[in-house]
Amino acid sequence: MNTLGCPSFLISLISIAAALPFFLFTIPAGFLADRVNRKKLLCAINLWLAAGAFGLAVFGWLKVLSSCLILLCVFVIGAGFAFNAPVSTAIVTQLVPEAELASVVTLNGLQFNISGIVGPALGGLLIPVIGANLIFTTNAVCFLFVILALRRWKQPMGRSGDWPEQPSLSVGAVTRWVLSKPRLQVILARNFEFSFFISAIPAVAPIIGLKVLHFNSSELGLLFASMGAGSVIAALFILPWVRKLFAGHVLTLSNSVIALIDLLIAFIHQPSFFLLAAALLGAGWTVSASELWVAGQQAIPDWARGRLTAAIITISQGATVLGGVIWSGLVAIGGANTALLEAGVLFSVTILLTTGYGRVKRILGAFAEIRAVVPQRISQADQAIAIPA
Repeated sequence: MNTLGCPSFLISLISIAAALPFFLFTIPAGFLADRVNRKKLLCAINLWLAAGAFGLAVFGWLKVLSSCLILLCVFVIGAGFAFNAPVSTAIVTQLVPEAELASVVTLNGLQFNISGIVGPALGGLLIPVIGANLIFTTNAVCFLFVILALRRWKQPMGRSGDWPEQPSLSVGAVTRWVLSKPRLQVILARNFEFSFFISAIPAVAPIIGLKVLHFNSSELGLLFASMGAGSVIAALFILPWVRKLFAGHVLTLSNSVIALIDLLIAFIHQPSFFLLAAALLGAGWTVSASELWVAGQQAIPDWARGRLTAAIITISQGATVLGGVIWSGLVAIGGANTALLEAGVLFSVTILLTTGYGRVKRILGAFAEIRAVVPQRISQADQAIAIPA
């Protein structure tokens, strides 16, 4: 899009086009994953993804690729990943023994972060060599290889997707349960808050790299690779250490780091420092997202885990879309640096307000406990005095 001469506003809409399908389709995808054959559904999804990637290549070869077609193809590919998320998560327990589940989840997260380093860097290096169209074609072929691998998978018998839906798993039952659980409502609100402000990074950071620092494709690939490297370092080294030293305050600390880096990036004009800041953002992003995921899974009962996980994803992606629209609009009005500066300031204010509210709530709770205990203690003292008389 940058080589097509598109304005910054349209480039920043790429992150919105990728996130919007998750907001629209994740919950229907969760229900679909529990109702149909998951192996066939995954094959269909990867065929859809291959078609979306190959469509970008065909439009490019025909010389008709425009900003609107790019955004449309990104939306189509995003829709495929939105339907893929619930079903790919659901089949993990069918692929590995329960004793190895935790290790597999960790390995899956690690390979996802490593691919976030290798993929953008490799793509950025190959664009000047072989061109974007051939990269899109290669991407489409890779999805077809996934289909070949899925066809070799021996799916266990007795698929839960072939069962009739249980009344306890209906949308109404899950909604009523959420409304009766303040803890889960707080977690959903925190996911919304975090996703809203973190959406400024994919919407604005590439614009700063392309328009302010004048990155080429390879350097832009390094920007995303730096974020991925920060994520890997955080997952392997920082997160266990932070959880041990700052138990109960990890989310506030990591969100504060993200807000601070947002403020600093607005004043950075050296590519090396910009890439370092991107790595710190990736680390903070991983720590906050991990804390929110753990809190959400701890608050969700097993009988509604799939539905409520889909609900959390939907709320998070909805906040990402909303934030992306706002930050993209601010880019068009005042520029990328100003937009990221405003995001950092607003995120900092929100952190201060929520942290202050939490402290006030704890103080009020302590006073409530004192008010409940003191009359009881006085009554016990009166009884002790009255017994000898």
